[in-house]
Amino acid sequence: MSLLSVQNVSVSFGGLNALTDISFEVGQGEIVGIIGPNGAGKTTLLNTICGLGRARSGTIDFAGTRISGLGPARIATLGLGRTFQMSQLFAGMTVLENVMTGLHRRTRAGVFSAAFRTPAMRAEEAAAAEQAWEALCYVGMEQFAHRPGTALSFGQQRIVEIARTLISEPRLVLLDEPAVGLSVNRVAELDRLLRRIRDDKGITLIMIEHVVRLVMDVCDRVLVLNYGMKIAEGEPASVVADRQVIEAYLGSEFDAAHLAS
Repeated sequence: MSLLSVQNVSVSFGGLNALTDISFEVGQGEIVGIIGPNGAGKTTLLNTICGLGRARSGTIDFAGTRISGLGPARIATLGLGRTFQMSQLFAGMTVLENVMTGLHRRTRAGVFSAAFRTPAMRAEEAAAAEQAWEALCYVGMEQFAHRPGTALSFGQQRIVEIARTLISEPRLVLLDEPAVGLSVNRVAELDRLLRRIRDDKGITLIMIEHVVRLVMDVCDRVLVLNYGMKIAEGEPASVVADRQVIEAYLGSEFDAAHLAS
């Protein structure tokens, strides 16, 4: 049984069709890429899956639960994490503190404990800090733990956001352009990190990405959107060689054979 099933999902805004009859499935442990030109509906699709948007029609099932129509908080408790196109780090907080916020739905201290800094509250906070430190070490960002989160480069903030998502122990993570702002060397490091997340932790990944080399290297399958419609789906090598995909997104000068070598 698939971990995520999207069936015949359509989304519209003010009469404009943003997504039309989108269907695909994602199995446990897969890394699936979503590519397409700007305005193709990629972020709308992720928003609809995680509950930030609502489908006009169709169904979405995650981990055996129908999540169509549920809010993002409820969907997150089922084990679905998300990063965004723009940085979501909190100003006035260190990198470590930003990562700790990924545990807010799992903390148990009440208002009284938080207000009066009870021993239970302090113990919970210490445990959260330790988990956040481990997550930063995992993504290779521990040296920035005590710096202000918003003082990091945009690319570094994206990696911190991945750490914050991982700390909640999700089963599926939706990544919206994780390579934005990263240098070539950092993209190679991200490639290795995404593989480790899947291989070490068993986490399934769906990512929107414009760095085609990263998509080719790390993804098991690729979904291509154009004007809110799915125009191709399959293994990366076959998708980037598809004439319709080249014309709609990659461009006539794209050399699929060179990229696949």
